Amino acid sequence: MTNHQKRLAVPNSWPVERKTDTFTVKADAGPHGESGVPLVILLRDVLEYVDSRKEARYALNHDSVLVNGDAISDEQRPIGMFDILAFVEREEYYRVFPDEGGRLALTPIDEDAAGSRLGKIEEKTTVTGGDFQLTLHDGATVHVDADEADQYSTKDSIVVDNESKEIVAHFTYEEGALVTAVAGQHAGSVGTIDDIDVTLGSGSNTVTIDADDGGFETVEEYVVVIDENFTGDEE
Repeated sequence: MTNHQKRLAVPNSWPVERKTDTFTVKADAGPHGESGVPLVILLRDVLEYVDSRKEARYALNHDSVLVNGDAISDEQRPIGMFDILAFVEREEYYRVFPDEGGRLALTPIDEDAAGSRLGKIEEKTTVTGGDFQLTLHDGATVHVDADEADQYSTKDSIVVDNESKEIVAHFTYEEGALVTAVAGQHAGSVGTIDDIDVTLGSGSNTVTIDADDGGFETVEEYVVVIDENFTGDEE
């Protein structure tokens, strides 16, 4: 299996130039599906901390790069929306956040903010014993007790502590909620939900967002509930 990916065919979210070279690094299997960006691309092409995959492997072998609190040794590990990158020796911390146009960008954050990460609930299922499992946008799962499960719904967002893996905050998907668009024409825009228009049948619900630029309308799947700490304005 090839370790290379044609640049012209990479997802729009990848922060790479498409016409400089024919190939770039292919992401390994893992979180975020096809939209996950190989870690080495962020280290080499975005942050310019390394010049090659060899240098990236050396840095990772010293446990100096953490993703969501875990040391990573695979330079092709997929990185995606709302992941937390910590560079221990540099004392630098970043949150992966979509910018205008939907490209993934690195937002500097402080050490306290790097201790947890945001996740959008995509599925809610019952597990053995009667408890519930919440599946997040990147494929990660969180278990909640049966007596707490009613408060969580798909399309809500939760904040998970990177060390304990416990839920430390919960944001409900509803009118008035602060959201960001993560795909589509308005990717990267932030605003509050003004109206949720439920579409009968198999079509997507549409959401009207009140934003500083006058607002916009998009499909429900393209928005994620956040709070002000996730907009990049904290620094």
